[in-house]
Amino acid sequence: MISTSQYLWLGMVLFTIGAIGVVTRRNVIIILMSIELILNAVNINLVAFSRLFGDVSGQVFAIFIITDAAAEAAIGLGIIIAFFRNRETVLADEMDLLKW
Repeated sequence: MISTSQYLWLGMVLFTIGAIGVVTRRNVIIILMSIELILNAVNINLVAFSRLFGDVSGQVFAIFIITDAAAEAAIGLGIIIAFFRNRETVLADEMDLLKW
């Protein structure tokens, strides 16, 4: 049987990988994938605590986070595709379109 601490360790590892990916990468698609890793780490922790306390509210929050992540991915990829068509790059350093 897997204990709650093992789920929390897995969530911590995924969160750390995602945070490092957001901070160190320049490609916007990789940054979006890292944000998805962070959200999945939060989901694992919510479900682990939900199982530990015998309550369903953590699982309900995880479902809301999954739907939010899907919407964020769809909108984010749409913006990235539109930006790529205009500038022909997906590097975060060169996305200064809204700057004065």
